[in-house]
Amino acid sequence: MAAARTKRGALPPAQEVVEKLEKIVKDGNNYGALQMYKSYSVRYAAADRHTEALQILESGALVQLNSGQVTCGAELAWLFVETLIKGKFPYNEETLGRVGKIYQAFPKLSVPQQLGMEDDDVDMEKLQEAMVAAKVRVESCSSFLKHALKWSSEFGAPKGGSPQMHVMLAEYIYSESPELDMTKVSGHFIRGNDREKFAFTLVNFMGKCYPGEDDLAIARAILMYLSQGNLRDANYIMDEIKKQLESKKLDLPHSNLTNFVEYLLQTLERDAFPLFRILRQKYESSIDRDPLFSELLDEIAFKFYNVRRKSGLDSMFGDFFKMMGGVQM
Repeated sequence: MAAARTKRGALPPAQEVVEKLEKIVKDGNNYGALQMYKSYSVRYAAADRHTEALQILESGALVQLNSGQVTCGAELAWLFVETLIKGKFPYNEETLGRVGKIYQAFPKLSVPQQLGMEDDDVDMEKLQEAMVAAKVRVESCSSFLKHALKWSSEFGAPKGGSPQMHVMLAEYIYSESPELDMTKVSGHFIRGNDREKFAFTLVNFMGKCYPGEDDLAIARAILMYLSQGNLRDANYIMDEIKKQLESKKLDLPHSNLTNFVEYLLQTLERDAFPLFRILRQKYESSIDRDPLFSELLDEIAFKFYNVRRKSGLDSMFGDFFKMMGGVQM
């Protein structure tokens, strides 16, 4: 039967291909299997059998990632999303679940935090290797999820992309990045739908960041929410952070910046633009600690008091809002 099918050029059942290629991966020929996964998926898609192409690519991504082959698995994961686009598959619980399953297969390994002193050269080499591997993991997973966000925004999710996928991306960047960018992490959490997890992440960050970074992280999160006109979630995050800190018998970082944020939240509850302007002047030195804050406050003034921004959108703030309006970051 198989010989007759090959002679006719017909495609075998997808499950047959999946089992064949899984064996090749288990035998250690990851690169050879990668080329075959790609070749078969192209043939099935060309035959307008996108469902089976998805099955092959999903299996390939999972098998490769579970074997520790991040670059191979990430390439197949990206092609899985590309096939969702070409096959015009809708964003729904089933397709979101499949994206989530692939995301969960991406390795989660911590970069060594403490190294022995016996052999500094060996330890430094190990650290450098671990950091390079972590960077590859983050870039690979980010590329896959950003592609999935783009697909979701075009096929049924909100304009900015699936909230669940934004949470996935925020989580992975936070847990795996060797050079952590909390602005990027916060930007994705704000587009997500898990405020409690966002608060937990901020509290976790406060426990391991450098002195003076904890209040910046809190203020950045609050101001980002407010720059979207979202006072409800800004208040929720502040309250949830306090609640989680209290459960750990810890206090909110006390600084002029946290004072400013708390006063700002109260001010925005009412029509009090003069007070808003006074707050900005009084706490100017604290606001200047992060160049993004002043521009976010310009947008907050526009959202809450219809005061036009002084700066254009060709700035750091503009880059941030391009991401907030779409799916890139």
